[in-house]
Order: sequence, then structure tokens, then C-alpha cells
Amino acid sequence: MNDTNPTPVALVTGASSGIGRAIATRLAQDGHHVIATARRADRLADLAAQVPGVEPHPVDVVDRDALVTLVDDVVARHGRIDVAVANAGVMPLSRLDAGLVQEWDRMVDVNVRGLLHTIHAVLGHFTSADRGHFVTTASVGAHEVDATAAVYAGTKHAAWAITEGLRLESSPGIRVTTVSPGVVASELAAGITDPTARDAMAVYRRHAIAPEAVADAVAYAVGTSPDIDVNEILVRPVRQR
Repeated sequence: MNDTNPTPVALVTGASSGIGRAIATRLAQDGHHVIATARRADRLADLAAQVPGVEPHPVDVVDRDALVTLVDDVVARHGRIDVAVANAGVMPLSRLDAGLVQEWDRMVDVNVRGLLHTIHAVLGHFTSADRGHFVTTASVGAHEVDATAAVYAGTKHAAWAITEGLRLESSPGIRVTTVSPGVVASELAAGITDPTARDAMAVYRRHAIAPEAVADAVAYAVGTSPDIDVNEILVRPVRQR
């Protein structure tokens, strides 16, 4: 690494597929050294084999201590962390009267606690350096609620609110962005076990955008001048209303 022009380091959670994989790929192509994290080690290894500049690290964002250890190690080895993309998320939609409490708990654990754990692991390093860029992948569900999406939308509204609070609390050198995707072609819907929600999602996802469209939005926010803070981007298919 050239000390006068160091390679920027980006952490991307949930990087094994879909939006996270697209973001990790785009940031690596844009010149970042990408620390790609997710639970599925085989998917991360495949990503690293295909995309130069990607360093795979299997970790579950629900495991706070493991995430802190990883980030501390990254800073110790690379001397910096410049971007943290909190993208890990799950979406097992269901009506509330379906009573799928364990699935609700998993959404809260990954979508909310996982975000908080990522912030906790990175914020001290950003604050010490008085620079850095947090990016949260929320959802249009942060702004609207559909039947079968009450819990998911609740977690994504929480993600939006937490990220906005982070923006207000952070020192001037730290930038904060929320990207809220609409319908995106990804594996998220594969986790839906409730038949009613699964059927509704099949119709809802007829017009989906590629995950690279969300990666483009992240790259735009990250690539702006350090004195510009792109606070929120909504990106969705033209046909989605």
C-alpha cells in the first residue's frame, strides 16, 4: 500500500449474494480493498476468486464480538477503514396472525441488531480518524408498509431511524447514507415460508431491478466529494408504485 495514496478499505456485510455481492464487486472495481463478510464462507470464497481486491471473512453480524474483532484486525492490518456498508438483512415476510415469532426474531436480530453491531464495531475507528462513510441498506419498506410486511418494514424503519440518528451524532468528518431499494432481484424472497406472503411476493417481484442498480447508488454516494453528504437514496423499478 502506498502511504501517500493509500488504498481505501471498505467493509460490506451480507456480501455473499444479491445486493451485498453487487456492492462489494462495484467498490472493488472502483479501487477499494473490500472486506466482504457474510455467513456463507463458500459464497465469499467464490466472490474473492472472481473479483480482485475482495478479502473474504465469514462472520455473522449477530455475533457482536466477532464483528468487533474483525474490524479491529482490519484496521490493525490495513491501517484504516474508510467505508462500512451495513447490508446484511433477511426478509421472511408473513402476516402477524401467522404467528411466525422465530422468523420475526431473526429479522430483528439481523436487520436491527446486526446494523447496531456494525456501527459499534466501526464507529470508534471513524471517530478517531474523524473520517469515514457509513452506508445502510434499508428498503422502501422503511417508508411504507404492505400486508405481510409489518415486522420487516418495522426493522427497516428502525434501520432508517438508527442511521439518521448516527448522522446527527457523528463528527463532521463522518458521512452517513441510507440507500432504500425497492424490488430487487435477489435471494431475499427465498426465505419466505408463509404461503400467503410467498404468493403475494411472486406477483410483487414481477418487475425487479438488478442488484447492480443499488450498487451504482452506493458507489455514487461513496464517490462524491468528502464535503458532500448524500443522506438518502431511494432506488426502485419505474413500474413500482
